[in-house]
Amino acid sequence: MSIAPHQQPISVQAYLDGEKLARRKHEFVAGAIYAMAGATANHNRIATNATGSLYSQLRGKTCEVFNSDMKVRVRQKHDTRFYYPDASVVCEPNAQTETFHDRPVVIVEVISESTRRTDEHEKRDAYLSIDSLCVYVILASSSASAVVYRRRDEGFHRETYLGIDAVILLPEIEGSLALAEVYAKVKFEPIIEED
Repeated sequence: MSIAPHQQPISVQAYLDGEKLARRKHEFVAGAIYAMAGATANHNRIATNATGSLYSQLRGKTCEVFNSDMKVRVRQKHDTRFYYPDASVVCEPNAQTETFHDRPVVIVEVISESTRRTDEHEKRDAYLSIDSLCVYVILASSSASAVVYRRRDEGFHRETYLGIDAVILLPEIEGSLALAEVYAKVKFEPIIEED
């Protein structure tokens, strides 16, 4: 019987140094790195539309939006994580030389069936632990719909938005996300019902 070699955790600095040279992006969870898979055309349309909408609303204001090339660092009691959200809004940025932000106010993720478990559980729990975060938006890639976690005095409250006419108000940044704009040019796969 052979024993698989034990993988040593990677340090935060080794991860950050490696990401500067990497050909593809990796997320970092408690010393382990995970390569990110390529996204579909619909995923990219939705993410780009959301980022573009937020960018046009925030132009000239203190807060700014970043696309999926900017990491968010999540420092938890027992570990540190780095994720690449599809979009993030930051009002208190890190230094210009940093490749990540610590204090996002809004985070947007586009989910598919393959990323649903991670985005709705692991990432959600990590993101909601960030003190500065006010809103976590999860956009579906299979329909014009969103789940939003919004900070209230008693904790985060879950909201659901359905249909192309829905608008997610974001008074926290004096903006909004209209699903008609977020899902522009997105073609959904028809749902095939079984007999």
